[in-house]
Amino acid sequence: MEQLLSTPVRAAEVVLGKMAAFFALGVVDMVVAIVVGVSIFRVPLRGDILFLGLTSGIFLIGALCWGILISAIVRSQLLAYQLGALTSFLPAFLLSGFIFDIGNMPRVIQVVTYFFPARYFVTILKGVFLRGVGARILWYEAALLFAYAAIVFLVATRKLKQKVA
Repeated sequence: MEQLLSTPVRAAEVVLGKMAAFFALGVVDMVVAIVVGVSIFRVPLRGDILFLGLTSGIFLIGALCWGILISAIVRSQLLAYQLGALTSFLPAFLLSGFIFDIGNMPRVIQVVTYFFPARYFVTILKGVFLRGVGARILWYEAALLFAYAAIVFLVATRKLKQKVA
């Protein structure tokens, strides 16, 4: 990392470079999950697959930038792993509507769910797969995912610049 930081590469390029391989792997995982879900488990895919791919990519960029931001903030790999699981993995399962219906949660927890992008991604997944709706209906959720990804990318880039200086 020190050798990389000594080159004239900008912080945004470092973030994109660190993210590129994991993004490719995430896209492959997404395609496999969709193919298995549709062909083996017979989950109906009623909506626009292009919109699903675009929003999945945006969600993936936001999640990867969040990981890079955490790794830029903390000093050890173990702490970064634990903090990443605590701030993204657990809330994504518990507060996104993936496992538990948000409408059945206490009102305070329902308000907290608005701060996690996985909530909006699960809404998009349900809308595209089960209801067959697309960007026309789900534009708000897609815009929030895009805003989250952009903000986290900018913060991660800024934090990486501070780490260099």
